[in-house]
Amino acid sequence: MSKRIGVGFIGAGFITNFHIQSWIGVRDADITGIVSRTRAHAESAAGNCRKYKVGDPRVYDNVTDMIADPNVDALWICAPNYVRIQLMEEIVAALKSGRGKLIGIACEKPLARNVAEAKRMLELVQEAGVLHGYLENQVFAPCITRGRDILWRRGAAVSGAPYLTRCAEEHSGPHEPWFWQGEQQGGGVLNDMLCHSIEVARLLLTDPAKPSSSLVPKAVAAEIGCLKWSRPEYAEILKNNSGGQLDYLNHPSEDYARATVTFEDDEGRACIAEVSTSWSFVGAGLRLTYEVMGPEYNMQSNSLNTELNVFLSRKVTGSEGEDLVEKQNAEQGLMPVVSDEPVAYGYTEQNRQMARCFAEGRQPEQGFENGVLVMQLLMSAYMAAEQNKKLSFPPRGLERFVPKVALGTWKARDLVEGLEPED
Repeated sequence: MSKRIGVGFIGAGFITNFHIQSWIGVRDADITGIVSRTRAHAESAAGNCRKYKVGDPRVYDNVTDMIADPNVDALWICAPNYVRIQLMEEIVAALKSGRGKLIGIACEKPLARNVAEAKRMLELVQEAGVLHGYLENQVFAPCITRGRDILWRRGAAVSGAPYLTRCAEEHSGPHEPWFWQGEQQGGGVLNDMLCHSIEVARLLLTDPAKPSSSLVPKAVAAEIGCLKWSRPEYAEILKNNSGGQLDYLNHPSEDYARATVTFEDDEGRACIAEVSTSWSFVGAGLRLTYEVMGPEYNMQSNSLNTELNVFLSRKVTGSEGEDLVEKQNAEQGLMPVVSDEPVAYGYTEQNRQMARCFAEGRQPEQGFENGVLVMQLLMSAYMAAEQNKKLSFPPRGLERFVPKVALGTWKARDLVEGLEPED
């Protein structure tokens, strides 16, 4: 039997509380610590841990104090993107000074804001000398893991490897203002959410019997735009809802992105991933769609095609919330209900596997290296969109590249400006 470990969370926002709900299905670890920039948020998250009976965590004033607690064996980094490097440097300093010991560190997606930062995160975790995990929940979603197994075991084994996958994540926009700000988040919806679709697409196209390195990225093309939230009436909504922090008329980030990644497998065959994402989706709530095609088979999944639907007539009114589906947009009509979101979106299995690997002293398959490759693909997509052309991977200058969106110089009109007129 492996040791039951204690996990400390850095950050106490929306995503941490999603992890807390998922922890009901985690048997190899308890949540024993929480630290946040806002103590009230940390106390609230600790209360949720006790509510779901997944731990009785202590709230700390800083990360170093949490590391010093012998009841904390591993860390889950769920703090905003723009403080990740600072946090990792503090963690490494605490460990090297002997303030405490850790088995492993897991970090939420995306790993960083650009390639240079992602590589620095990897360097720091290696310097710390601990196990590491990249928290990309969708690769652990039951529809993905089960679908991939059947697809390769039955379809590909008989008729050949898949050659096309389409993956998309869409909703109406993030909860916190920093997600919308390119400088703090590292970009817009491409950096925030296309990271999911790219890694899932790569997984689905990779033979489970072979290492992930058997599928090599060769080229990237992309397009970005601000289709909804730069319109004056919606820019005003963003400005009001953020207390004046967001000005999408003058400083937008993209709310729509699509990319095409061409891969080559170890037998020299080409396969393609078409990935897209948006913060401009109008529907019941968060929608995840996946499709894979091979010579004699295909696989399809849509998170809003649920096993449970509820109809509420116009006479049924109530407060707004997200009790039916994440990023819920309505409380009336025929509503799909995702009955167990932490399970359906992969959080439960992700945390179960990460905790078990750390408890057993094994490096998880999804490590920081995965986060670096995802960031390289995302930044290549931004570069391709800015240059309006397909780029070989990795493109020249990728290591130092920072998107215009992250620099605050991108304009929503860039989508159509600079195009040459037809003859």
